[in-house]
Amino acid sequence: MSSHTPTTHSQSSTGNTLTRTAVAAAVALALALAIGGGVAAQSPAPQAAATGAAAIVAPAMPSFADVAERVSPAVVNVTVIAEAATTNLMPRQHPGLPEGAPLDEFFKHFFDQPNMPGRQRAEGAGSGFVIDASGLVVTNNHVVEGANEITVTLNDGSKHQAQVVGRDDKTDLALLKIDAGRTLPFVDLADASATRVGDWVLAVGNPFGLGGSVSAGIVSARGRDINAGPYDDYLQIDAPINRGNSGGPLFDVYGRVIGVNTAIYSPTGGNVGIGFAIPAETVKKVVADLRQDGRVSRGWLGVQIQPVTEDIAGALGLTGTDGVLIADILPDGPAAGTELQPGDVILKAGDQPIKDYKDLPKLIADTKAGTRLNLELVRGGKPLSVTVTIGAMPGSETLAKNEVQPAATQDETKLGLYLVSVTPELRQEKGLRPASNGVYVARVQPGSPAAEAGVESGSLISMVGGQPVDSPAQVYEAVRAAVAAKRSAVMLRIEKDGRPMFIAVPLAA
Repeated sequence: MSSHTPTTHSQSSTGNTLTRTAVAAAVALALALAIGGGVAAQSPAPQAAATGAAAIVAPAMPSFADVAERVSPAVVNVTVIAEAATTNLMPRQHPGLPEGAPLDEFFKHFFDQPNMPGRQRAEGAGSGFVIDASGLVVTNNHVVEGANEITVTLNDGSKHQAQVVGRDDKTDLALLKIDAGRTLPFVDLADASATRVGDWVLAVGNPFGLGGSVSAGIVSARGRDINAGPYDDYLQIDAPINRGNSGGPLFDVYGRVIGVNTAIYSPTGGNVGIGFAIPAETVKKVVADLRQDGRVSRGWLGVQIQPVTEDIAGALGLTGTDGVLIADILPDGPAAGTELQPGDVILKAGDQPIKDYKDLPKLIADTKAGTRLNLELVRGGKPLSVTVTIGAMPGSETLAKNEVQPAATQDETKLGLYLVSVTPELRQEKGLRPASNGVYVARVQPGSPAAEAGVESGSLISMVGGQPVDSPAQVYEAVRAAVAAKRSAVMLRIEKDGRPMFIAVPLAA
């Protein structure tokens, strides 16, 4: 039991203490206001009132010292060493904004490393927390993505090499494993669904590499969509969080983990009081899959959807904007061959009404492949019911295998790039901007010319040698032309997280 002190099993007394303190503060404040208002005139005024000053009792504020002391042993620092060509250490901008927009720099991930292109090795620091006495650690995917070496530093200062159990780029979560040779203090993942706007929260982590830092604030909003991916559902908080807090836990006043701190809104790169945390119920689902299979299995329907706007609702004769409009049926997806058609408006999936645009992708993703799901929809103003069988969402590697050029072509170009055409499904899966064009880099072979030059997986290649490209075949053809012209390198225009740049990739002799 002593190894499990940060858990919630003995936290009721703290919760009650905080509640009593808050109530006492409210009563004290109410009495103070009554003394200074009209109620005080009906009773003998305090002596201070004779000089025109009302007696004000300062409200007591709750202390989080007990909670911080209990949970801090389970919070860790995560340090990585990576090749600059394969890691993503720069703070990422909000991916849903066009290049040059006023908010272009405001949404940041906050992994503590100002990495620059061209560096051979880069070191960065983030945060994490232990969720099991055996040494399982949760952090952000962007903290460990592309890392060659990961070190976890425990609260007692001991350092341990970590292995990646699994990563999920869609929710930006990763699960690590360390062997400390002993049972470790750990914290429990709670359910944040009952967390309300205005509730107190504590962020614990490793800002600017300082380690063991605690900051307090409140939940500012729920269900925030910052266009980071198809499953955005963030808690917005005002607890100060900065570079290095990535992957750290967000606690409620009982010491339960209700979120993982992941992104900030900032024009400067520092805290301005708007941060975002992945809610714990999402973390629990992802971690369970990573723990069991090393990857996250999601359901897939294979349709391109869009919101039902007021104009669309009026054009279709709908009475409201509930539901989602099917814009396209992917030819190789599970919906192909069913009765679904472009122009259908899905109002209900199973027993769940579809109120918001992102309700359907989340519901489908949480549905096991092979499940038969009944969809209630409207077509041509008439209600219709269609049953579909949910498929398994293909990952980047599956897409690459399906669409990448033959191995002989890859050997000939020797770039080390595994490329995928940008489809509507890929845009939705990867959270790509609608206006973004090019060829998607599904994987970069370690040690290849492309990796050494700084090309990263998840990038878009929009130009090769000054010519626009929109298919893997065009990329390989342009590279072959550069080889035939006996050029020493080929120029690629790369876009990553909305940032365009040109990179020269050496061509093998």
